Amino acid sequence: MAIEITSQSLAGAHPEETAAYKGGGPGMLSGFPATDKPVSRLRFWRPTLRWTRRNFSSRASELSRGNAIIVSIPKSGRTWLRAFLCAYFCKRFGLEFTLRPERYRDSRIPRLIFSHDLFEHRTKGDLWDRLRGKYLVPRRELGRAKIILLARDPRDCFVSLYLQITRRDPNAPVELRQKSVSDMLRDRRFGVRAIINTMNDWIDEFSRRDNFILIRYEALRASPAEYFRDLLALLGESAPDMTMFQEALAFSGFENMQKLEAAGAFDSKILRPGDVRDPESFKVRRGKVGGYREYLSLEDQKYAADALAELDVRFGY
Repeated sequence: MAIEITSQSLAGAHPEETAAYKGGGPGMLSGFPATDKPVSRLRFWRPTLRWTRRNFSSRASELSRGNAIIVSIPKSGRTWLRAFLCAYFCKRFGLEFTLRPERYRDSRIPRLIFSHDLFEHRTKGDLWDRLRGKYLVPRRELGRAKIILLARDPRDCFVSLYLQITRRDPNAPVELRQKSVSDMLRDRRFGVRAIINTMNDWIDEFSRRDNFILIRYEALRASPAEYFRDLLALLGESAPDMTMFQEALAFSGFENMQKLEAAGAFDSKILRPGDVRDPESFKVRRGKVGGYREYLSLEDQKYAADALAELDVRFGY
């Protein structure tokens, strides 16, 4: 089984004590990928943010009562994962596909909470939203449901987020939409260091919880069938119907999702392009591992690489 949840490995144990990884090397998920970078105990220490995790807004109910909470930086592959799970469970119980299966009120379908959590808390809304913790998953929910942190190379996340802000989101502030990729890379709220800081804060907060697992986007891309099977098992579907599984896998494939997005076939604005004539404005854009190199200059790549050195080594990037 590719996914193994052990409190010891998730707490940042020494490499020889962590869970085994199929094939070893980068691109694996669960526990923390092996790394040859030096590890210091001080490297893992950062001030706790638990005191900020309060949600006094009406939105707290939307972020509650889930069987699992999937937390991620925007553009980490969440839509792909969501489309697969929704396709599988809708097929499993004979329901029309939707990205919002909770509307069926069918208790057989796991309730999944998808949240950008701390990243949205820092980048979205106004001061009043932040004071209320409008975008934060309530702390009590983190102690009750499974926590799945979906991670992706911050450099790829950044480039996809930049294109979403500048090519896809008409509601983004004009000053952001007019920024060059180089300027945005260094932006205090949306730049690569902001992404890295949020990922570090999440892993600090979640890593010692027994109900936490880390999933790397790159592992899903390398072997989607293997890891999606394990993800279903994590959600209680230990013996999936393999015909439905393969159909859901094909349905959620990038080419099919792009085709459906272009045709406006989804019941949610989540999967609608900013401009059907502009491939860079699609929600399902490329999904390429390492694609950031095609958008960042050598100088910007060096800046991003220097910033990446600040990412917690347990992510394995």
